[in-house]
Amino acid sequence: MNAKVAFEISERIPHLAIRMKEHSRRALEYATRLKKLGIKVLYPGLEDHPQHELLKSIGNKEYGFGGILCIDVGSAAKANQVMNYLQNYSQFGFMAVSLGYYETLISCSGSSTSSEMNEEEQKRAGITPGLVRISVGYVGTLEQKWSQLEKAVTKFNLENEKKEK
Repeated sequence: MNAKVAFEISERIPHLAIRMKEHSRRALEYATRLKKLGIKVLYPGLEDHPQHELLKSIGNKEYGFGGILCIDVGSAAKANQVMNYLQNYSQFGFMAVSLGYYETLISCSGSSTSSEMNEEEQKRAGITPGLVRISVGYVGTLEQKWSQLEKAVTKFNLENEKKEK
């Protein structure tokens, strides 16, 4: 390993546990709030998730259910629209294919990281065209970032309601 990379990793390891706990705490909070807004949310920390009880029984309770949540907005076009709003309209996060970072990152798996899978494989894996993965960061306060997320989702919902009329 490159000496600089090794040094940078060694500098981050001591506070990894704190970061992971915050990722999970925020993901659960955002998932809960998004669900209340009527958004289709997939997150194992929510009691209606099919594997909630399993993960609850085998996971480390201190670290929650992980820092990645998904929303399903129905189509690839809508996924791109909501990601655009999250990045450019409200500055909630950044579009990326890799989801490991301290900033919030967003990805439409069906057209990026899982695009090499055919339609049937994606379906079996639960990857729909409108699935947006959100790797929740820990920059800014929870409420500040929620405000940005809510702003983008509200704009997205309003724009799509207009189109449907």
